[in-house]
Amino acid sequence: MVAGADIVIENFRPGLLEKLGLGWGELSADNPGLVMLRLSGFGQSGPMAAQPGFGAIGESMGGLRYVTGFADRPPVKTGISIGDSIAALWGVIGTLMALRHKEQQGGAGQVFDVALYEAVFAMMESLVPEFDVFGFVRERTGNIMLGIMPSNTHTTRDGKHVAIGANGDAIFKRLVQAIGRADLADDAQLADNAGRDAQRDELYALIDAWVTAHDEAEVLRELAVGEVPASRVYSVADMFADPQFLARQMIESATLPDGKPFKMPGIVPKLSATPGSTEWIGPTLGQHTDEVLAALGYDAPTISQLRAAATI
Repeated sequence: MVAGADIVIENFRPGLLEKLGLGWGELSADNPGLVMLRLSGFGQSGPMAAQPGFGAIGESMGGLRYVTGFADRPPVKTGISIGDSIAALWGVIGTLMALRHKEQQGGAGQVFDVALYEAVFAMMESLVPEFDVFGFVRERTGNIMLGIMPSNTHTTRDGKHVAIGANGDAIFKRLVQAIGRADLADDAQLADNAGRDAQRDELYALIDAWVTAHDEAEVLRELAVGEVPASRVYSVADMFADPQFLARQMIESATLPDGKPFKMPGIVPKLSATPGSTEWIGPTLGQHTDEVLAALGYDAPTISQLRAAATI
């Protein structure tokens, strides 16, 4: 739990803070303006509230993992534990909403609840109405999107991977011109996503053939000239050398407490009036333990006893 003057963030299992006498009822009675975020695997209510949960569990229950991967293989994770990050972002959004409400309502605080699985579920596009109205269950489709055509990842002659998103009608015309198939630009059967999706395999075969006949640099150059959205699939090494990342200051330099320099991600989002800067990379483990305990009234001998007993 991280506490500030007006905000408390709690990511323990439901009920734990209440057992410690630090639940919403006790804390809000002491500070009516408190904004409290409770973040857990399954939320503060319901039959699963007391169960433990991690990002992987939230991604699975929230529907993300079911649709991630290829149809002929089991579901896979998205590469990072994105469920935790999504839940954290919803937590930030909720905190800002609560603070804004507090500002407008004479200082009244509130508690709000973010569940990992619900945070992921909230990002699942039109999954629910698709099933409810049409009985359609989304399945794993790899790098393509059914009904959205063409949008896929292709491998170049030099073994690199390029994502191409040309599913806009006008963009598709520019794509076929860029790959030397201008004759397809005026084909009425390919004028919209539905028509193109009906010939998905044939069109992807054409795009694959063109991409595999060229190196990555040439593919990206020709698509840029044709104003077709495309990108290499970046590794972190690519990011370190990329002019766009560098121009936007997305790779920052910092220094560890022992003096060793290292790189870290830059600031997002970029505000015009208050762009911010990284002035502190955070404490070392336990750096402020004595300071916090002293502020709570513990004297030096007691703190020493707690440390000797491995309590802290």
